Amino acid sequence: MIHELRHIRAFLKIAKTRNFTRAANDLHVSQSALTVQVQQLEESLGVRLFDRNKRGVMLTAAGKDVFGPLQRLFHDAQTIVEHARDLSSASTGFVSIAALPTVCAGPLPELVRSFLESFPGIRVQISDVIAERVREAVLKREVDFGIGTLHGRDAELRATPLFQDHLVVFTPPGHPLSEKRTVTLREASAHGLILPGRESSVREAVEAIAHRERLLLDIRYETNFMPTALAFVRANLGIAILPETAAGTDTSDFSMIPLNNRFSSRQIELLQRRDATLSPASESLVRHLLQKLHARKREDRSAASTNTRRRVKNR
Repeated sequence: MIHELRHIRAFLKIAKTRNFTRAANDLHVSQSALTVQVQQLEESLGVRLFDRNKRGVMLTAAGKDVFGPLQRLFHDAQTIVEHARDLSSASTGFVSIAALPTVCAGPLPELVRSFLESFPGIRVQISDVIAERVREAVLKREVDFGIGTLHGRDAELRATPLFQDHLVVFTPPGHPLSEKRTVTLREASAHGLILPGRESSVREAVEAIAHRERLLLDIRYETNFMPTALAFVRANLGIAILPETAAGTDTSDFSMIPLNNRFSSRQIELLQRRDATLSPASESLVRHLLQKLHARKREDRSAASTNTRRRVKNR
């Protein structure tokens, strides 16, 4: 394609300058090379494009006929090439993501915002869906990648760990459990639970813990959306067990107590099809997410280590 574009560019330049020497100088090629390019274009089209006389170079009737179409073709081809180069440099593009609602309500918006500051030409579309729908969207190629959980192994998906999402107990202020350092599922259930619906991966995790502990849960309310569950907590209708990322940034009107169980955390992963190649724009966003989340993990470890040393020192 680039080869043919050179021929068309040579034709257009000669047609405008009406002079082979001037056209060759403008294009920074030798006059003989320019002549060869025009001859090859004429052979390709099967018509003669130029006549030479004492006054210079003139377009033939066929040359006049093809000048407009070739000019438009050259412009369109240049646009395509420039757009492709932009895509390869990840300065423009479109990225679609399917992610868990808790991820969308938690760390993802800030991560995308910081990414778009560096890549303002890239558009990002995010769909917040349940865990099974995240996996389905990736498998069906409806999105470039997903952020969710992968239960077991899947031959078609590649999972890259992003962060651990811990289940916590959300209580209204002044609740009897709010002063405890940790809460067991049995203790929480005794106060009536607000849980996501059965299709939720959070509900699956809570019920798996209950099954191991042979515990019959007292579920007062089921909600499809986690903000609804938190609204019920604020209204003092019960206590909710949700991922800590569900809290968002405003935690002033409820308390969060870690759930005391070694199975109370889940691995949030970046999900991709094994046989799919990400676009440069998608690769840039994935790289940004991994860098930022790993940096946050190091900061959390450092803060935890500092707090431990302080507690030991104060004993």
